[in-house]
Amino acid sequence: MRDLPRQLSEEELDELFEGRTRFVARLAAEPDPLRRARTLVHELPLDEQREILDAHPAIGARSGLSARSAAEQGTDEDPAVLAELARLNADYEARHGFRFVVFVDRRPKAEILAVLRERIGRSTEDELATALDELVSIAVDRWGRST
Repeated sequence: MRDLPRQLSEEELDELFEGRTRFVARLAAEPDPLRRARTLVHELPLDEQREILDAHPAIGARSGLSARSAAEQGTDEDPAVLAELARLNADYEARHGFRFVVFVDRRPKAEILAVLRERIGRSTEDELATALDELVSIAVDRWGRST
């Protein structure tokens, strides 16, 4: 695993966080961006927190995935699992007002169904904190796995 970088460009952070957002621009100005991301993500106004979560692709999406997301989400394409993920993602977004983000860590999509079902029922405040933490964990893992 690579050490956390002392400085990253907006382009590098865009790839790690799946989108050019105001958060990514702020991180690019930080001397220790991935370490700072852990706290900064929780200090952002709600609209910016939603922006960075919604920039991430939905789990189980078939299009619009970056190469990294496609590799992380795996290739299990069971139509029943994909349909259930789509339904649960929609329920989650309707309930919480932002996209479900989970650190997949190369688990099959079928395994993520249980996580999504459990997290739908949580309070939006708790879920927002969890989703933001997961987002940063994904970015740190991506950095560690990059060559």
